[in-house]
Amino acid sequence: MAQQQRVRSPELEHDVGRTPNLGYEPPGSFGHVRCLEHGFPNPLVRWHYHEEYELHLIVATRGKVFVGDYIGHFEPGHLVLTGPRLPHNWISTDVPPEGVALRDMVLQFPDAPLRQAAGLIPELTEALPLLERARNGIEFFGVSDLARARFERIKATHGLQRFAEFSVLLGELVRCTDFRLLSTVQLQSHDDDAALARISGIVDFLSEHYCENFSMAELCQRVGMTESSFSRYFRRATGNSFTDFVNRLRINKACQLLMETDRYVTNVCYDVGFNNVANFNRRFLQVKGMTPSEFRRQAEARFGSRGA
Repeated sequence: MAQQQRVRSPELEHDVGRTPNLGYEPPGSFGHVRCLEHGFPNPLVRWHYHEEYELHLIVATRGKVFVGDYIGHFEPGHLVLTGPRLPHNWISTDVPPEGVALRDMVLQFPDAPLRQAAGLIPELTEALPLLERARNGIEFFGVSDLARARFERIKATHGLQRFAEFSVLLGELVRCTDFRLLSTVQLQSHDDDAALARISGIVDFLSEHYCENFSMAELCQRVGMTESSFSRYFRRATGNSFTDFVNRLRINKACQLLMETDRYVTNVCYDVGFNNVANFNRRFLQVKGMTPSEFRRQAEARFGSRGA
């Protein structure tokens, strides 16, 4: 009997559904930065993704947060920046029977205009490393009060003044050093363009072939580096050893399969390139802090209650 392959993918959020009755600013009333505020329960609370960056501040309730393959807890003051197409959801677990009128304060802004502007306005290039990190989700610490005050000023302004307030907030996040990345793998290179292109090429190769069996020696030969120099270079650029990075790529894909399919854990192990179930379970526990089966059970909560 064939194993069921039920797919549980995140929902793509379309602009047509962003109506004022859900808490969005109406079309035509904003420029680059759009504000959103909503309470809980709310139809917007679901496992979803969209094309824009989203800076998300929780101001009430506690619960579980899901960002990509990350599962954690949130409380008031929780501040996260998610990048384009990164699935996410916040599920409150301590809501009074009447609900809460304001749980989320959100800013959404598209990628292309900022990058295009950075090509003309050098000051904006300071934000580009932050935007790259946001592809994997960033949680900031110690700046929630400052962020809320800035959110309120952004919402109260329009035009150039709004963009000025947004730029100040973006600068504050760029300078914030107390943060953590929420997903499994993140490129951390701060080298020049040539070095960044080189490590990006290596990471692209690994991202495409992570489930295959190959050695670091084979990859070194491919890029024309000695093993010792490659090892130092790779750790400096990614923050991981070569073996740890490949394992994290495999765990990242395993998380996706555990969340979006009903494949058995054993099958997932081999699908992503591990050849030993015990080693897979051990590595998964090291990276995610829970077993693959527990991860799947907890991940089910990312949907919450439909219509909530």
